[in-house]
Amino acid sequence: MAGRRRLGRQFGWLWASYAVSAYGSGLGFGALPLIAVLVLHAGPAEVSALSAVGPAVGALIAVPLAPWVEFRRKRPVMIMMDLARCAAMATIPVAYAFGWLSFVQLLMVSVVVAAAKIAFNAASGACLKALVRPDDLLVANARFESTNWSSIAVGPPLGGAAIGLFGPVTTVVADALSYLLSAVGITAVRGQEEAPRTTGKSPVRAGALLDGWRHILGHPGLRPLYLNHMLVTGLIMATEPLLAVLLLRRLGFPPWQYALAFAAPCVGGLIGSRLARRAVARFGRHWVFRTVGTLRAIWLIGLAFVRPGVVGLVTVMAVELAIIINMSLYSPVLATYRLEHTPGHLVARTLSAWSIGQQASIAVLTALAGLLADATSPRTALTVVGLLILTTPLLLPRPDQTSRNEPEHPDATSHVAGTARPR
Repeated sequence: MAGRRRLGRQFGWLWASYAVSAYGSGLGFGALPLIAVLVLHAGPAEVSALSAVGPAVGALIAVPLAPWVEFRRKRPVMIMMDLARCAAMATIPVAYAFGWLSFVQLLMVSVVVAAAKIAFNAASGACLKALVRPDDLLVANARFESTNWSSIAVGPPLGGAAIGLFGPVTTVVADALSYLLSAVGITAVRGQEEAPRTTGKSPVRAGALLDGWRHILGHPGLRPLYLNHMLVTGLIMATEPLLAVLLLRRLGFPPWQYALAFAAPCVGGLIGSRLARRAVARFGRHWVFRTVGTLRAIWLIGLAFVRPGVVGLVTVMAVELAIIINMSLYSPVLATYRLEHTPGHLVARTLSAWSIGQQASIAVLTALAGLLADATSPRTALTVVGLLILTTPLLLPRPDQTSRNEPEHPDATSHVAGTARPR
């Protein structure tokens, strides 16, 4: 691959908008639970509810939003969702300044942000499919993936330092401003969008709410990938609160070591995302799904063997690094396959269904893992989660499932943008 692949100025604006929002969210990572603990003195049950119930309710609200997004121009929807997240987050520092902040408000903000994020991602996927050529989709998705992991590597440590220096709502202000800047960046994406095609029926009819799931579950390749993704993502995310209790309470790790254990391995996201295009070119897409998809799952069991001290810290970092490298290589390939195999008139509903299923899986599996940890111990729960994820490669698709129904022109059914792909 000679030089850096150019995807055009319009993609550059979209990427820049994503980057500023991702880094703002990185700075604000974990801000709401932290505010609940430091400002409202919330207990474990309330913090767990904020982390699980808020996003789960947001995912439920996103169900009727999916067809609404589908049948509207996508860039105005993205701007609207950014502004909604900005407004919701901005209520927190205002309420804090006047002494009005409450747990109910934090929960409502969590719901709004979760629902708006799903709607935004659905619209942005459709927008991306219209902005870049089909053979550039993998490169574009890999750049988003690398940006996401770099924001996680840099944002939380800087956010923690900012909270220590300037107070508990500092990173919330930064996150709100990042959504505002993202909305401004999206307005710079040029090109006239066609009005999406409609069938003449109400876009929010009962059947339209399920069209995304019908497409996923009816497609021989997307169906196993969807089920596998839900379980893998849910099980990996379920380990986060378990590790927090194990490392900070049981093993006595200082907070800075805990933050380092999760931030430093995120550099693996830059490695994996840069390898994605080369891996597909050399080994093929199905090899990535089967081999890399399996490698995502085999490392998590290592967290059950963490011990105190430097050895334990290195163990966590090594496990996280291995998982992240494989996830960041796998994810852009999956995202590209999903866009290529989804007709343009179903992109928003399919991406919404995908995100809703993922969010529901995370909420359910996190809650179950927490109950198991309460009944036994965090280490036992980590062991069970690590063993369960070893079964997930059984859900990965066979070669005939991902090679069937390959689109001759992956973007031929996209009706999002009316202009030629800007270069």
